Amino acid sequence: MRRLLRVVFAGTPDFAVPHLAACRRDGIEIAAVYTQPDRPAGRGRKLAASPVKQAALDFGLPVEQPENFRDAATRARLAAHAPDLIVVVAYGLILSRKVLAIPALGCWNVHASLLPRWRGAAPIQRAILAGDAETGICLMRMEAGLDTGPVLLRRAIAIAPDDTGGSLHDKLAALGAEVLAEGLDRSVRGEALPATSQSADGVSYAHKLDKAEARLDWNDSAAALERKVRAFDPWPVAEGVVAGELLRVWRAESRDSGPGTRDSGEIVAATRDGIDVACGDGALRLIEVQRAGGRRIAAADYLNARPELKRGAQ
Repeated sequence: MRRLLRVVFAGTPDFAVPHLAACRRDGIEIAAVYTQPDRPAGRGRKLAASPVKQAALDFGLPVEQPENFRDAATRARLAAHAPDLIVVVAYGLILSRKVLAIPALGCWNVHASLLPRWRGAAPIQRAILAGDAETGICLMRMEAGLDTGPVLLRRAIAIAPDDTGGSLHDKLAALGAEVLAEGLDRSVRGEALPATSQSADGVSYAHKLDKAEARLDWNDSAAALERKVRAFDPWPVAEGVVAGELLRVWRAESRDSGPGTRDSGEIVAATRDGIDVACGDGALRLIEVQRAGGRRIAAADYLNARPELKRGAQ
């Protein structure tokens, strides 16, 4: 038996946009779209709408942008939309128990990890940093705790050896929209999704990224540094000191440093294929770099500007 579900969608960044689009389907009425208030952005620091707000306006949907839900009037406005369900995807605001209790069917959250691993703000990058072989999407019924609610649907994907924070973000955004669509379609058909409580084992937290983490420490293993380069693309972008110059590193690969002994941070080789920097274990080959104030360039082009590095490498 089909029914009409009245949904309020809450999300803010690019990741949430495909999920908003997935809510525009038969049996779903989107009552309102909640997103973060406009924030200063760009060099001019002009107020800019979030990607979700831009998409909602393109879809002709009403937009709400409260700073928070602490006051009763804001919660009453949300309740006035009479949602059967609230769908939350990377919204950026914590919802209190009072908010979670508003919709008759509760609140769903789409989370980009295989819970209980990587609860929190940066699950995509943390999975790459840790060297996880897979990650995925969990459609979860929200509770007051941080990503602790029971899982309704779960889908895993492999993390490719060349996945970056950006490429895995895009894969999971598309997968999340598919999982959400499945959940909505089944609910419209009157099916109750089975809720599986999260295990108490294997809990880990994906803390918010800090720009200070992006610095490459050449005493670390080359494999760990390669994961850092991939995880922090496109933000905050890994950076390291190479022959006295701080460079942003966009692409790199770990390699065996070969025979001989070099101190961590020394250049082992410098060719058109890249710049090999000795690490605590192995060497990191820098393939694409960026100088301060410059653009992304191949390591071979960087060496054209610093030919002495070729002479210094052995």
